[in-house]
Amino acid sequence: MQNQKENKPIRKTLKGVVVSDKMDKTIVVLVERIKQHPHYKRYYKVRKKYKVHNPGKKYHVGDKVSIQECRPISKEKKWIVL
Repeated sequence: MQNQKENKPIRKTLKGVVVSDKMDKTIVVLVERIKQHPHYKRYYKVRKKYKVHNPGKKYHVGDKVSIQECRPISKEKKWIVL
């Protein structure tokens, strides 16, 4: 998907909770979402952890944050804190 005015792709945005801040300039954010099973139609939680760039070390364990997709910063870091 591309923005009509500019030729930039629309970046994904997610919300989650910081579960680790032990790394230098990096936090781990747990994102929970609810999915529906395709056959049984039952809802269940899906959890995923993302490594997020945190340059100012502003966020710590327990903080609720919004993260946005960006260019790859390292092998696993492809998200920044908003």
